[in-house]
Amino acid sequence: TVCTFYTVFRIATIVDLQLHIPPWTLLFHYKMREIVHLHAGQCGIQIASDFWEVAIAEHGLDVNGKYIGKNHNQLERINVFFNEVATNRYVPRAILFDLENGPVNAIRGQPHGRIFNPDNIITGQNGASNNFAKGFYTEGSLISDQISDVIRKECENADCLQGFQLEHSLGGGTGSGLGTRELTIIKENYPDTMICTYSVIPSPKVSDTVVEPYNTTLALYHLVENSDETFCLDN
Repeated sequence: TVCTFYTVFRIATIVDLQLHIPPWTLLFHYKMREIVHLHAGQCGIQIASDFWEVAIAEHGLDVNGKYIGKNHNQLERINVFFNEVATNRYVPRAILFDLENGPVNAIRGQPHGRIFNPDNIITGQNGASNNFAKGFYTEGSLISDQISDVIRKECENADCLQGFQLEHSLGGGTGSGLGTRELTIIKENYPDTMICTYSVIPSPKVSDTVVEPYNTTLALYHLVENSDETFCLDN
């Protein structure tokens, strides 16, 4: 360990002589560890609305992504969740997708809805009808490539990608089907990154449809196979 530290310090000293950079700045230099958020289905988009409203306020941003805070500590590690697209203007590293337009139109109508990148909001036409198979195989496959392309662009904008966070429900068709489909693709394309999911489990006391247990059972298999960490939330 001492030899390694000495070697690094010698390299830093050379940098100091050649580039006039203090050696200790190289020793303690670090990169941001960006996290890309995926919000799938109606539940995931509703979570996105509340989550990003709080994140925007904590980092001192207005609804347009402009920094208006007075404490510079608010900008510390802001690039973990936000991508700076202009001077003091930030856009969430978030991708919102659903197989129908209703939930997306609802978040667009919110005051903070304009902060999202329009290219990162993807919708289908026919919906999943609370059916896992439609979300994973049929209707979901029609927009899956488009979602994967947006994910790739977000990853390219990151300096040191840490991982992904997926917010979805397991009872509906889009959250369970299309959400876990994208989870599988991410695991194949980015095997060295962490994948964390926040999965809303359907409640037997509050149930919209009788097929929720089946959607949950089918989705749990993909969570076990592809997720590094899953937080189960009671609906």
